[in-house]
Amino acid sequence: MLEPAKRYDGYKSYEYLTEGEDFRAFDLAAEIGRVPAYAGLDLSDTQKERATRLLTENIVVSLHEHPTLFPEDIMETVDYNRTARHRTGYEGLARSGMTAVFDNFMDGTACVTSQAGWKWTDIIADLGMRFSDIAHQDFVIKGGSIADIQLAHETGRVALIPGLEASTPIENELDRIDILYGFGVRQMGIAYSEANTLGSGLKEKGDGGLTDFGERAVRRMNKLGIAIDVSHSGDRTSLETIQHSTKPILITHAGARGVWDTNRMKPDEVLTACAERGGVLGLEAAPHTTLSHDHPKHSLESVMDHFVYCVDLMGLEHVSFGPDTLFGDHVNLHKAFAEQLSLGAAHAGVSYEEVPYVDGLENPAECFSNIVGWLVSHDYSDDEIRAVVGGNTMRVLEEVWI
Repeated sequence: MLEPAKRYDGYKSYEYLTEGEDFRAFDLAAEIGRVPAYAGLDLSDTQKERATRLLTENIVVSLHEHPTLFPEDIMETVDYNRTARHRTGYEGLARSGMTAVFDNFMDGTACVTSQAGWKWTDIIADLGMRFSDIAHQDFVIKGGSIADIQLAHETGRVALIPGLEASTPIENELDRIDILYGFGVRQMGIAYSEANTLGSGLKEKGDGGLTDFGERAVRRMNKLGIAIDVSHSGDRTSLETIQHSTKPILITHAGARGVWDTNRMKPDEVLTACAERGGVLGLEAAPHTTLSHDHPKHSLESVMDHFVYCVDLMGLEHVSFGPDTLFGDHVNLHKAFAEQLSLGAAHAGVSYEEVPYVDGLENPAECFSNIVGWLVSHDYSDDEIRAVVGGNTMRVLEEVWI
């Protein structure tokens, strides 16, 4: 983990208001030191210096995170979500080394009961509330263009880019995609596990593929400049999205089914199709997802087994990272929302040893320090490291964003 960015002045979410009077108070999880630091890397002083240089001198982009604070008592999450006032983890982001982060806005008031409860008004409330807070500080900026990411890099800031894991809230209203673009959304998933008006999710027993409306939605996202994600979509829906999109697509947070055989991982056919059309995979690290038979206790090493496999399959220029972490107890959050998150379907027929947290990739503050440290320790070149931590994603965004 890096020292705090010089630009960060210690701001805490909504500190311009009075907690307990203007908004409900919650005991929130710690951003720093909630779990022990990762001890799996044994870097020399020279390697540590190189890793720090690579993090601080280059553009680093996470394709998928939840960089917000969750309640210490994870069972309070439903009430916390209903306030639409998630707290951005500024302190953790200041130590992350990230230049830009795709922030998934599914977790506002929308993630209360089920995908069916992802209401249009909830998404708008979540976006507006979060950005009302971001507007009151100067470290995290609202990101929506290549220029914004470059500005963040040049000035020591972090660009926060809004994304949605699924297009479910647009229902059958195509123009809602334009409205979301106007609110700053620059990345959207097709479906989250359950089917919607665009296509099928990975939870469904049968994958009907991209619907006619889904094809129209893909064309609209292409025209607007919204990056399309198929992380939670079914295999056929993923392939048809790749086929119908005129721009490269993203798999913002997933892994390889060839390493760990669950529906949550992508088969070789989808991964190679993504690469052939110029897209990028962001490797996932949410608890008990990107496991491997060589490292069945989920850790940085498990995730990097997927990295090695995907680099060999897709080419290094098509692999990046979307760790999908947050500030709080992610394991128990999954347990609390197991049905809504389709974890049973994702892990069907596969046994694994549960861990209390993913060692080395537990929260947004530590992910890229440890990822870059691993890459340095395994003798990847500076150019290769620059590519996988940001360069590959920037190449796709330069083509997708208008």
